[in-house]
Amino acid sequence: MDLNSDFSQRVVVHTDHLDWVASPMPGVDRRMLDRIGDEVARATTIVRYASDSHFSAHTHTGGEEFIVLEGVFQDEHGDFPVGTYVRNPPTSSHTPGSKDGCTIFVKLWQFDMDDRSAVTTDMNTLDLAPDADRRGVRSAVLFRDDREEVRVETWDAGASIELDLPDGGEILVLEGAATESGDDLGKHDWLRLPMGATLCADAGENGTRVWMKLGHIPYARKPEIVPD
Repeated sequence: MDLNSDFSQRVVVHTDHLDWVASPMPGVDRRMLDRIGDEVARATTIVRYASDSHFSAHTHTGGEEFIVLEGVFQDEHGDFPVGTYVRNPPTSSHTPGSKDGCTIFVKLWQFDMDDRSAVTTDMNTLDLAPDADRRGVRSAVLFRDDREEVRVETWDAGASIELDLPDGGEILVLEGAATESGDDLGKHDWLRLPMGATLCADAGENGTRVWMKLGHIPYARKPEIVPD
């Protein structure tokens, strides 16, 4: 499957307009945002777990990165409430599910295969610092390496946000609303910008909270499947 797989193009997805598509596991449904590949895929997806649903135990050969959007996500490593950001690097494994149901934003097969950096952060408790170069912006870095930077930002109500993206980037709206290049973005809407783009956004009247991933677009490619 190829879905929004041309990374030279700007993409906006209003996620609540998408139908839920059943996954191979009963009770687990998906809204696909971008995808290169079939069940093993470089993918960005919103995944909904019904109460008492789970995936089978599995290893993340290409790594997994996710944000809990609603409910409580669970595995043998713990309970992860709304606002939790997790990076499970290549070779990590778990049995994901949810007792009471949850929704997560998840990215698969987008790691350097030698990356072994695990991260678990409650974004609700972070101390965000003012951005010296962008008025009305506060941010905190969630992860940074030679390939990418992942951060959470808040934009003050009515703030005008401009950010050059030489290596592209993507944004998920966590709270509030914003307008970017004429597109209205609401809660859980997703924007991907290509290399060389400039983010030009205006925060909504109640402000905006976003998750951002920058610099990773040059590495977008189909997963290289490694035989067991």
